Amino acid sequence: MEHVEVQERKLVHKGSILDIYEDEVLLPNGNVEHWDYVEHRKGAAAVVPVLPDGRIIMVSQYRPALGRMTLEIPAGSRDSVTEDTAVCAKRELEEETGYRSDSIELLLKLRTTVAFCNEMIDVYLARDLVPGQQHLDEAESIDLSFWKLDDLLDKIYAGEIQDGKTVSALLAYQVKRQRDGIKREMA
Repeated sequence: MEHVEVQERKLVHKGSILDIYEDEVLLPNGNVEHWDYVEHRKGAAAVVPVLPDGRIIMVSQYRPALGRMTLEIPAGSRDSVTEDTAVCAKRELEEETGYRSDSIELLLKLRTTVAFCNEMIDVYLARDLVPGQQHLDEAESIDLSFWKLDDLLDKIYAGEIQDGKTVSALLAYQVKRQRDGIKREMA
C-alpha cells in the first residue's frame, strides 16, 4: 500500500475536548490535498448495562448535532488520557443511570469515524447492577428507560437507533449472548 504523507497540520479550532485541524497531505500520485482532521483528545467509554431480568438500561438525551432526542447506551469522555476506560465506564454508568457494577467486561473497541476523526470508545458490558442515584453533570438532562434486547434490535433495523456506538454495542452484545449460549450447550 502506498503512503500518504501529512506535510502540514494547521489548528483551525481548539475546543474543550475536540481540536479541528486542516491537513495538507501529499498523496502517492503526487497530488496535494487538504483534509479535515478532528482530534478527540481524551477518548471515551460506554457501557451496556444489563439488569438481572435481561433488560438493558438506555438513556435518552438531546443531541444538538441532530436537533433531537436520541436513545443510547450510557457513555462519556475519560477524565484524562491516562484514565482506564473501565474506570470511566463505571463512572458514566453511575452518573447517567444511578446504577453501579463491579462486574464489567470489555465488549469491543471502536473508532467512531475513521474518515476524519481519531475518537476511540471502549464499550463494556455491565452486569450485577446495584441501584443508586444519578449524578448528572449540570449540562445533562437524561431520561432512563428499560428495554428487551430484541426490541432495541428492532429499533436499530427500523432506523430509529442510529448512534454508532449504541448500534455496535447492542449487536456485539447479541453475538456475545449467542456465543455464550452455544458454549453452555456444548459443555
